[in-house]
Amino acid sequence: MNYTIKNQYLTVEISTSGGELRSVRDAEGTEYLWQGDPASWEERGPNLFPYIGRTTRQTYTYQGKEYHMPLHGFLIGSEMELADRTDDSLSLCLNTSQKTLEIWPFHFCLTITWKLDGSTLSVSYQVENQGENTMYFGIGGHPGFHIPMDSDLVFNDYRIDFGKNASPQQILLSDDCFVLEKNVPLKLEEGRYLSLSHELFARDAIVMKNMPKEITIESPKSHRKIHAAFPDMDYLGIWNCGNAPFVCIEPWSSLPSRKDLVEDLETQPNLISLEAGKKYINTWSVSVLSNIEN
Repeated sequence: MNYTIKNQYLTVEISTSGGELRSVRDAEGTEYLWQGDPASWEERGPNLFPYIGRTTRQTYTYQGKEYHMPLHGFLIGSEMELADRTDDSLSLCLNTSQKTLEIWPFHFCLTITWKLDGSTLSVSYQVENQGENTMYFGIGGHPGFHIPMDSDLVFNDYRIDFGKNASPQQILLSDDCFVLEKNVPLKLEEGRYLSLSHELFARDAIVMKNMPKEITIESPKSHRKIHAAFPDMDYLGIWNCGNAPFVCIEPWSSLPSRKDLVEDLETQPNLISLEAGKKYINTWSVSVLSNIEN
């Protein structure tokens, strides 16, 4: 089922299946969100929980027992329930089930809230640990944006602006997308721009840390821009595949497994640890910038 929230600037559709973003349109009707294509990437704007990326052999351990975790966790495809809804906001929740316990042995309540404020859509994650033990997890967003945003431009006309004097560190990944524990400076033009090309993603995603906490997808040839802000996320992924006309901006709280290591949740260094009875909240946002007032 899809829900729609809107204001005078944006109309946003959200699915109860994983809380996936399905559409982000401005007042002119321009669609900014990638609409999916089975030839390249079928999804549009999924959320990732309780793990980011891959686990080695789809396996991790916790308290000496092996568990099997699918790519990006189990939220994708899980049916969420309506918690609250207004004209310009929506909250959906997912709770512990027998199915989730078989994959991840923690009792939880996940609530995602989408809220419109002018031309900005905020996405807020709240995770409550309802169990008796410390809970370990990752969470993040994976929205894809249609590039080009204008029909008379092409993918290579666009760039990502990290702001002045940016110095993000790229986290190197293996060919099968596991963390190599080696970082290099991400090369930026003029100390701020990453020009988009499909060749840039020949080895899958670009993952980074120590990056600015906001970026802009833009073209010098266009007035349309996408601005993303993720003040409390430690990592950022940028991804494209199959020469398709989209780019994903992925704010992450944690990283995939390290190469050739079956991770122990209690010792993987970048996971969130949440004590029993506590809540974790993290909010990121996307703003559509065009001819409208922002």
